[in-house]
Amino acid sequence: MKIYILLVITSFTFGFLEKVVSNPSPRPYKAIFNLGDSLSDTGNFLASGAILFPVIGKPPYGQTFFKRATGRCSDGRLMIDFIAEAYELPYLPPYLALTKDKDIQRGVNFAVAGATALDAKFFIEAGLAKYLWTNNSLSIQLGWFKKLKPSLCTTKQDCDSYFKRSLFLVGEIGGNDYNYAAIAGNITQLQATVPPVVEAITAAINELIAEGARELLVPGNFPIGCSALYLTLFRSENKEDYDDSGCLKTFNGFAEYHNKELKLALETLRKKNPHARILYADYYGAAKRFFHAPGHHGFTNGALRACCGGGGPYNFNISARCGHTGSKACADPSTYANWDGIHLTEAAYRYIAKGLIYGPFSYPPLKISPNKIA
Repeated sequence: MKIYILLVITSFTFGFLEKVVSNPSPRPYKAIFNLGDSLSDTGNFLASGAILFPVIGKPPYGQTFFKRATGRCSDGRLMIDFIAEAYELPYLPPYLALTKDKDIQRGVNFAVAGATALDAKFFIEAGLAKYLWTNNSLSIQLGWFKKLKPSLCTTKQDCDSYFKRSLFLVGEIGGNDYNYAAIAGNITQLQATVPPVVEAITAAINELIAEGARELLVPGNFPIGCSALYLTLFRSENKEDYDDSGCLKTFNGFAEYHNKELKLALETLRKKNPHARILYADYYGAAKRFFHAPGHHGFTNGALRACCGGGGPYNFNISARCGHTGSKACADPSTYANWDGIHLTEAAYRYIAKGLIYGPFSYPPLKISPNKIA
């Protein structure tokens, strides 16, 4: 009798374990939708014509992972690609290049390189129209999502169920709003631009929540004072203008100000939308780690000097940018954090993506990923 009971218990236990193993818990996200700029564009800018910056459609862009240019402003994958991989989802297809046979149920990318949080009208009135890469601002991208929505779900019940298991990335966006003003020399106007930029981001989040979004990840700005673009354009002979990492204090302080205002706005949004999870992605904190100690994170050629460029102290030359005549790419981009003076390398994006997914750079944390980023 004891042997019989033991056999029954053993059989039940193995049967239970078999079911657990063969039926793993479902992925926390069944789809990802992304709005933003060149930090997450997977091809929309190229599909839109790419009149002002066509070189991202040619080598050396894309050389590391895809072995071809894809419209990503890097040598390989972006943070959005690593996030998709971690949640066992395909790379997000660019909205402007969608075809009838493309699977959109697992996500779509609306980000466009050069995109701004504010509409083009703001820059035209400010006399900055000639600096705009694209007119496809955050509100335009939001309009694309609304247009696509009926193809994703039909009834409110279907949409609520579908979007409850979807992750929405709103940004990074706003960086170009500041870049265009800075490049034009309108430094004194930067701080005054922060409130309308943050307002545009929060308005987009409110609209996405109204459309059914329930989990939204909203990134802040990078430490732009560590960017080869800013380090070159605003190079100073005064050592006091730089921090211990060699970054420009004033511009990093500005990025921190933007991030502080964005976090305050997100806190207000959380109170107004208790049914949604609104997360903040700390790009600044994640990137500052490797800018402070690049060698410790594998960037043996540093974090300030660009891998691909046309010379100068930071290998950034506005007249010979990466991909243009007079520029050259380094032999091993994985040893650099900066790719082309404006954007980061795949290796740097991988590092930041890890910090977002597994901690500690998303607040509150993202849902547990089934896969670890290598």
